[in-house]
Amino acid sequence: MTTGMGILQPVVALAAWTMLMWLWMYVTRIPAMSKAGIDGKKLVGSTGASLRGQLPDSVNWKADNYNHLHEQPTVFYAIAITLAIIGQGDGLNALLGWIYVGLRVAHSLVQATSNVVLVRFVLFALSSLVLMALVLHAGIALFH
Repeated sequence: MTTGMGILQPVVALAAWTMLMWLWMYVTRIPAMSKAGIDGKKLVGSTGASLRGQLPDSVNWKADNYNHLHEQPTVFYAIAITLAIIGQGDGLNALLGWIYVGLRVAHSLVQATSNVVLVRFVLFALSSLVLMALVLHAGIALFH
């Protein structure tokens, strides 16, 4: 692998995890819709949010997490790619990338199963601190 590109491995890992959450969301959502008597062919102009009250919370949690994986992680993707481009994606930054991914996967598992808010918050806060460190490292490398 080219120097500075190690951080791209956690980028791909988090993208793959996001696709697994997409699969988990639909593997649970489609049967739940069927059980609730919702005919997807008759849904016109509605969104997933319109199903919230008709599906069990445990099904909605997976959709909520899938949406969350398209929020803050977009900053991770941008910073990780920036670090890779400037040759700063190895060593500590690659390790921080893996820690970020691990915390996001743990957050997903908590949210999609038990959904204990305090545990989710701690995992989110820790992942945010890791992301802040990556942003700081990119800023130092680019502006120093």
